[in-house]
Amino acid sequence: MYRSVDDFLKSWKFESEKMQAMLDVLTDESLKQAVADDHRTLGRVAWHICTTVVEMMTHTGLKLNHLISPEAPVPAKAKEIAGAYSVLAAALAEAVGAKWDDKGLMVEDDLYGERWKRGFTLQVLINHQIHHRGQMTVLMRQAGLRVPGIYGPSKEEWAQYGAPAPEV
Repeated sequence: MYRSVDDFLKSWKFESEKMQAMLDVLTDESLKQAVADDHRTLGRVAWHICTTVVEMMTHTGLKLNHLISPEAPVPAKAKEIAGAYSVLAAALAEAVGAKWDDKGLMVEDDLYGERWKRGFTLQVLINHQIHHRGQMTVLMRQAGLRVPGIYGPSKEEWAQYGAPAPEV
């Protein structure tokens, strides 16, 4: 749980930049990739990450739904998803930095039938994004895309560091 707005903003900067790097790799064709017919597509997972920023923050009083609607259909263009996320990530950072202070992170809101402190909600938002980013890496590989490294080099990036990729 975040207890400092500054700590959240530092984490959000890193995590949203890494998320943006993944979204920027997506292609229109790759959005259709699913692990199986009855599972979410890569496009739906990516769009879910975007819409959750709006949906979850609405419960805290931060209104970002003027940027996208949580009910908006999945765009057919990868650049639309990446562009929407870019705008949302910046808007969230700006809103939290301008409207909340450290004490405000202790305010409780009703989320999903529970009382969550805003600092906890921000942590859940980041964890939610990380969770789905992991799913996206599998779908991206299945779609033939190069996966960017997040917390270290991806398989394809080891050569840039002059090292062989770890053994499989």
